[in-house]
Amino acid sequence: MSKKVAVITGGGTGIGRESALQLQADGWDVVVTGRRKEELEKTVAMAKPGGGKMLAVAADVTKEVEVKRLFAETVKAFGRVDFLFNNAGMGAPPVPMDELPVATWQAVVDVNLTASFLCAQEAMRHFKAQQPRGGRIVNNGSISAHAPRPNSVAYTATKHAITGLTKCIALDGRKHNIACGQLDVGNADTNMGGRMKAGVPQANGQVAAEPVFDPVHCGSAIRYMASLPLDANVLTMTIKATAMPFEGRG
Repeated sequence: MSKKVAVITGGGTGIGRESALQLQADGWDVVVTGRRKEELEKTVAMAKPGGGKMLAVAADVTKEVEVKRLFAETVKAFGRVDFLFNNAGMGAPPVPMDELPVATWQAVVDVNLTASFLCAQEAMRHFKAQQPRGGRIVNNGSISAHAPRPNSVAYTATKHAITGLTKCIALDGRKHNIACGQLDVGNADTNMGGRMKAGVPQANGQVAAEPVFDPVHCGSAIRYMASLPLDANVLTMTIKATAMPFEGRG
């Protein structure tokens, strides 16, 4: 096919925006989604001349009906869907576990885990039904899919769960020509990751500033993973600030 179609959640800022723009520059038609229409439109306005088309679809991907509408609008606009980047995510205030409100826990679970499941589920339905059949999903896992930071139970638990979701999709999707991988990001200089520069708690109780890196490189990683033929798959990739304290954390 000369054209492929991608859906990027959390496409209005940061890693989602960088990924969408790199795919669009590579000729993909790209749908960016998130709750803030104005940020999505900013992403669309940054599209490169000569690349693929871009479409902003505001949606709350924690809600099944909104996810179904998102994919229906994607297929209506571009005919099919070939790639999903489950990138939308949120954290919680760094408080002791016994002080974390259940409502905050649930909000993080809804955005980081349930939304990824709902989008993957709907993508798989389209992958199975379309011709040519198949497609690829990449989930944003995070360094916290491997090791926690202090007082991060909601974020860490959901990112560990994303690893299980990734492996289940990769296994169950094989016979349907569906590939699934995970990008684990450490300290990209985004609204979420950029706070590391000001100093964050370490496992030894100290507070220390940590290095960050340009999220454009996350976009490059997604561009590479998406470019592979469906008979090849990056199951997991870790991209991080070289000098951040991850190896040996804790």
